[in-house]
Amino acid sequence: MYQAFYPGQVWLDTNGNPIQAHGGSIFHENGTYYWYGENKEKTLPGSSIWHWGVRMYSSKDLYNWQDEGIICKPNLDDPTSPLHPSSYMDRPHMLYCKETGLYVLWMKIMGKDEIQFMTVATSAKITGPFEILHTLRPCGLSSGDFDLVLEENGHAYIVFEQVHSDLVVADLTPDYTDVTGHYSIHMPRPYPPFVREAPAHFYHDNKHYLFTSGTTGYLPNPSEVAVASSMHGPWETLGDPHQNDARHNSFFSQITSVFAVPDTSLYIALADRWLIDILDRTDIDAQSWFATLFNQETPEEQKEEAKRKIETASVQNTSLARYVWLPVEWQDGKPILRWYDSWKIEDFI
Repeated sequence: MYQAFYPGQVWLDTNGNPIQAHGGSIFHENGTYYWYGENKEKTLPGSSIWHWGVRMYSSKDLYNWQDEGIICKPNLDDPTSPLHPSSYMDRPHMLYCKETGLYVLWMKIMGKDEIQFMTVATSAKITGPFEILHTLRPCGLSSGDFDLVLEENGHAYIVFEQVHSDLVVADLTPDYTDVTGHYSIHMPRPYPPFVREAPAHFYHDNKHYLFTSGTTGYLPNPSEVAVASSMHGPWETLGDPHQNDARHNSFFSQITSVFAVPDTSLYIALADRWLIDILDRTDIDAQSWFATLFNQETPEEQKEEAKRKIETASVQNTSLARYVWLPVEWQDGKPILRWYDSWKIEDFI
């Protein structure tokens, strides 16, 4: 049994298998924690399999996790389905709707035509099975990485990357299965890697916070944290939360969500270390490569060279991806993340 967190190390479930809950989040209910995310167990190089559904684990202590199985299964029979294993399903997030008694699961999908949209599924049980309700482009916009936000009064939002442009905050309908049409736009940037993605929301001391990453695919890059008094902003950027990060790549990881541990003041930043194979390479400069690729003024030969470097570094075995969970600490009113080879909850509450 585990008695601490070990960021970046292999994490096994209670059956002795590597945990597969990538791009994931934690849901707490009736004294049990539920961790769910992308099942990458079959995402092997050359397999054309991006995901194998959404997998869930349960725990009483956040250290040791029991496999609850696949709660939203891949659709193997329909290549056009958003849940076909070859579709790019990422970052599932879930809310429970008291009005309907249903768990509502949103998933980002990028189809084979590279058009990005959302798929919404519902279930009467947290452990599924979840069935697709519909697909949509929120407010008619292209939608990339996202997070769902639930306020104490029951009002909910989705915050998502408008692909290669900015971040959008949109109000959800009372049943959390759609958007109302009211939205606001924030943090516009000219092109990747500067466009912000992977928003991870948390609420502290009457303020909203967002961790975000740059847009460099699975290759790591510096994170940013922003703060606002309301979801619709304005948002103020506070800089990179990672401290003493010598390689400026978020400790070689990408934050996916932030979990507020119940009955404590502790927040845990959940991150994925996607590309284990290139961890020791010191020539990875994703920020520069993507800036070169997307800058319209860059000569074509330089774009081609940047594309080659990105593709070469990115072709890795994401079924081996690991997790980097770190406690959120505070410094002069700013949330920060420090590296720990191991740490315990009780050390930070």
